[in-house]
Amino acid sequence: MCADTPDYKDTLNLPTTEFPMRAGLPRREPEWLDRWARLRVYDRLRETAGGRQPFVLHDGPPYANGHLHIGHALNKTIKDMIVRSHQMMGFDARYVPGWDCHGLPIEWKIEEQYRAKGKSKDDVPVVELRQECRRFAEHWVDVQREEFKRLGITGKWDDPYLTMDFHAEAVIAEEFMKFLMNGSLYQGSKPVMWSVVEKTALAEAEVEYHDHQSHTIWVKFPVVNATHGPSPLDEPDDYVGYGSDLLVDQLKEAQVVIWTTTPWTIPQNRAVSFNPDLAYGLYRVVEADADNWARVDDTFLLADRLADDVMTQARVAKWEKVREVSADELERVTCAHPLRGAAGADGEWDFDVPLLPGEHVTDDAGTGFVHTAPSHGADDYVIGQKHGLPMTYNVLEDGSFRADLPLFGGAVIFDHKGKEKDANKRVIEALAGVGGLIARGRVKHSYPHSWRSKAPLIFRNTPQWFVAIDKPLDDGLGELGETIRKRALHSIDRLVKWTPQSGRNRLYAMIETRPDWVLSRQRAWGVPLTCFVKKGARPDDPDFLLRDPTVNARIAEAFRAEGADAWYADGAKARFLGGDHDPEDWEQVFDILDVWFDSGSTHAFVLRDRADGTPDGIADVYMEGTDQHRGWFHSSLLQACGTLGRAPYRNVVTHGFTLDEKGEKMSKSKGNTILPDEIIRQYGADILRLWVAQTDYTADQRIGPEILKGTADSYRRLRNTMRFMLGNLSGFSEAERLPEAEMPELERWVLHKLAELDEAVRKGYAAFDFQGVFQKLFQFCTVDLSAVYFDIRKDALYCDGDDSTRRRAARTVLDLLFHRLTTWLAPILPFTMEDVWLDRFPGDDSSVHLQDFPATPAGWRDADLAAKWDTVRRVRRVVTGAIEVQRRDKAIGASLEAAPVVHVADPAVRAVLESVSFEDVCITSAIAVRGDPAPADAFTLPDVDGVAVVFAAAEGEKCQRCWKILPDVGSHAHPGVCARCDAALA
Repeated sequence: MCADTPDYKDTLNLPTTEFPMRAGLPRREPEWLDRWARLRVYDRLRETAGGRQPFVLHDGPPYANGHLHIGHALNKTIKDMIVRSHQMMGFDARYVPGWDCHGLPIEWKIEEQYRAKGKSKDDVPVVELRQECRRFAEHWVDVQREEFKRLGITGKWDDPYLTMDFHAEAVIAEEFMKFLMNGSLYQGSKPVMWSVVEKTALAEAEVEYHDHQSHTIWVKFPVVNATHGPSPLDEPDDYVGYGSDLLVDQLKEAQVVIWTTTPWTIPQNRAVSFNPDLAYGLYRVVEADADNWARVDDTFLLADRLADDVMTQARVAKWEKVREVSADELERVTCAHPLRGAAGADGEWDFDVPLLPGEHVTDDAGTGFVHTAPSHGADDYVIGQKHGLPMTYNVLEDGSFRADLPLFGGAVIFDHKGKEKDANKRVIEALAGVGGLIARGRVKHSYPHSWRSKAPLIFRNTPQWFVAIDKPLDDGLGELGETIRKRALHSIDRLVKWTPQSGRNRLYAMIETRPDWVLSRQRAWGVPLTCFVKKGARPDDPDFLLRDPTVNARIAEAFRAEGADAWYADGAKARFLGGDHDPEDWEQVFDILDVWFDSGSTHAFVLRDRADGTPDGIADVYMEGTDQHRGWFHSSLLQACGTLGRAPYRNVVTHGFTLDEKGEKMSKSKGNTILPDEIIRQYGADILRLWVAQTDYTADQRIGPEILKGTADSYRRLRNTMRFMLGNLSGFSEAERLPEAEMPELERWVLHKLAELDEAVRKGYAAFDFQGVFQKLFQFCTVDLSAVYFDIRKDALYCDGDDSTRRRAARTVLDLLFHRLTTWLAPILPFTMEDVWLDRFPGDDSSVHLQDFPATPAGWRDADLAAKWDTVRRVRRVVTGAIEVQRRDKAIGASLEAAPVVHVADPAVRAVLESVSFEDVCITSAIAVRGDPAPADAFTLPDVDGVAVVFAAAEGEKCQRCWKILPDVGSHAHPGVCARCDAALA
C-alpha cells in the first residue's frame, strides 16, 4: 500500500461477535442448567402444549445404588435426544425419570453395614431393616438425579417416579393381585437359580456367566434290567438279533456312563436321559492298567461320537465296539443308582434309575447320556414332570445338604462367601469308594453367577410362586391371545417396532421358549406377595389361595396410606382379612416380589396413573440396553400381557454396551473404566453427548482418550461454523431480508440443501438415528458451508456494499441457517446451542429449547439447480486442487493471485460455468473457461473427466480493500481499489 493510500479496514463488514472460540463447557454448563431451572423450560413446554400430540418415552428405572457409570450416561443421553427432538418436531414430548428402589442390592448393602457392626439382619425387626433400605435408596436417588441433570437431561426431575413411593407400592400389589384373581398365580416346586450367598432365588436377568473351574466326573450306572423288544419273526429263537437273549444279556452286563460338572447333584439323580436321534454303541475295554477304574472286559454304553474321548479320559489303552444299540433297546434299560448298596447309605439310593428319551441330550461333549436330577436342572425338571419322577429336597437354602442325608449330611456346596466347600469332594470320594467312577478331572467353563455378589449359583428345587404363561386367562382381555405367551408373541410381531430389528428376534426367541415366571424372592426389601394361603391345603387345591376382592382392596388402601410396610405391622393379617375370614384358617405369605415385577408394573403407576402419562397406559418408546431383552423389556411385556392384554410399548429401542478403545469390556481391575464425571470435568457434557451422537449406539461402542480427542475436534469445527454465522449476522434486521425469488443461484442452492436436510433430519430423529442426523449436519456444516458457501461468500459479506443483493441474500440465508442449525442440533448439543442462541437473542426469557424446528417451504427444492451446482462444484475441485499445488510450491501465497485457465471438453459444462461468476466460486481474481485441448502438463483429477487446469497469474494491481488483483485497480475515485469496492465506499 502506498503511503497516500487510505487504510480501508474499517470500511469492511468484518464479523462481529462475542461468541468465544473456546467453549469453556465444564465451567459454563452449570450456568445454563441453573438458567433452564429458573425458566422452568420443561414445565413451560407442558403448559403451552395445547393440542399437541403426546409423545412419551417411558424411563426404564436405573437402580438407586452408587454413582453413574458410562453406560448410564449413554442411556440417558439417547433418551434425552429422543425426547428433545420429538418436542421440537411438534409433539408434547414428556419424560418422567424414575428409579428402581427395592431389591437385593440395597438390602445387601444394609446387611454389609450390619455385619461391619457385628449385627445380623435376622436380629433386626423387618420394618426397621426396610426403613434403612428406604433411606439408602433416597440418598442415591438424590445423588444420581444431580448427576443425570449435569448431563443436560431434560425431564420432570422435581417429581420422578420411585418404585418405593406408597402409590407405586400399592399399584404393584394391585397388579400382582390381578394375577392372583385371573388364575395364573400358583405355588410350585421347581428348580430355580439359587444364590446361597444371598439366600434367594434369582431371575435370569440377575444372572451373569463367568468362567469357573468345576470338578468333572464320569460315573457308571450299572444296568440291572434290559427287557426284550418285539421280534420281527414269529420264532424269536430263530433270530439271533434285535431282542434276542444274547443281546439282552450283553446289555445286562453293561454300565451306562454319564458325565457331569456338578458331582454334588448325583445324590439327587432319579433318571438318565438319552437322545433317540443319536447313534449309540456297546463298548468293551480290551486293555487297561491294573490301577484304572475302568477294568478289562468292562462294557460301557456310550454315544458313538464320544466313545473315543471317554475311553481316553478313562486312560483305557485299547477298546472295541461290541455292537450298535438302538433307541428302542435303550428305552427298555433300567439302571441302578451308583450309590445303591453303599455302606452307611441306609438304603437311600436303593431304587431303579430309568433311561428316558430327551431332546436336550447332545453328542457335542460328555458321553451321550445325561444324569437327570429333576430338582436341580431346567431340562431335568421337564423330563421329571413328563415321566413322573420324584423331586428331592436334599439341598437347603444355605447350600448345605440336609443333616440327615446319609453319607453327605451337612456337606456344603458353596459357603456364604461363594467359596466351594466339601460337597463335591465327598460325593466324588463316595462314588470312588463304591467303584462308581471311570474318570475324574477339572474343567474351566462358563458358569452362572449372581450379578450382585458375583458368587456362583446352584439350581435348587424350592417352593416358589409362579405365573403360568401358558394357562388360558379368565380376564376378558383375550382379543390378542388367551395366554400370556400368545399375547406377548403377538405384541412382539404385530404391535411393536424394533430398533434395531434384531431386538425383535432376540426377545421373540426368549418368550417362545421361556418357562413360567418365578415371582417370589426370599428377602425383605420390596413389595410382598400380598396373598394368603389356606392352612393345611395343598397348592393344587381349588381353595388354596384366598381370592377375595374386598381383601385386595383393603391391602391396596393400606399400602397407599402407609406403604408396603403395612404388610409387616402387628395385626396385619387380621386387619386385611377383616371379619370376612378367620385369621386362624389362613397363612400370610411373606416372600417379596421379584424387582423385575416392580419395574414391569411401571406402565400402570406411571403411564396409566399420572397426568403426564398416556391415555391408554402405553408408551411410545421404551429405550434401554440390549441386556434388557431379558430384563425390563421382558418383564414389562409379561406383566402387561397379564394385566393389560398387550405390550406396554409401541417402540423398543436398544443400545449396546460401552467398551474401551481396544474393544475390551471396562472393569476396575483392568483400570480401563471411564467415568462420566471425569469426561465432564475435562471436556464438558456436550462433548460426551457428541460422542453418543457420533456412535452407532445399536451396536457396542468404544470410548477412550483418543476417541474423545477426535470428538472434541469435531466439536471445534462445528463451533467454528456457528461462530462464522453469528459474526456475519451482527445487526441483521427484517428490513434487510431478501425474498427467495431475488436471491442469486448460490443462495438458492443452499436453500435446496436446507430443504433436503430438513426432511433427512426429521426422518432421522423419528427413526432414533442420531448418528445419521449428526453425520448429515456435520457434513453440511464443514463441507457444504465452511468449505464452499462460506468460503465463496466471505468476499461479498465483507466487501460488498450494505445494500448489495449478494450481501443481503447471504445474510438472509445465514439467518435461515441459524434458526435451523441451532434447533436441529439442540437435541444433541443442548448447552452449545443455547450458547449460540443467546449470543444472538439474549434475554431473560429466551431459550433455544422453547423453539420448534422451523417449517421449511417446499418451494426451496430445486433439483435442476442442485444438479447444475453439483457440476460447478465438481469443476471447482479441479481448480482449487491446481491452485493448492502452486501454493505448496510457494509460487503464490493466496488464491486471489491466480487467474487460471480451465479447459473443459464438454460444451454443456462450459455453458454452466459461463452462466455463473466462476472466478468468485473459485476465489480467484479472474478465470478463463476454454474448450480447446489442454496441454499435457495441465492439472487434472482422476475422478473428474474432461477438466484440466493451467495456472496463470492474475494481471493488474491488488485492490487495497478486497485484495483481488484486477486491471482496473487505481482508476476510480477512491485510490487503490477496484470498481466494486469504489462503489461500496461511495
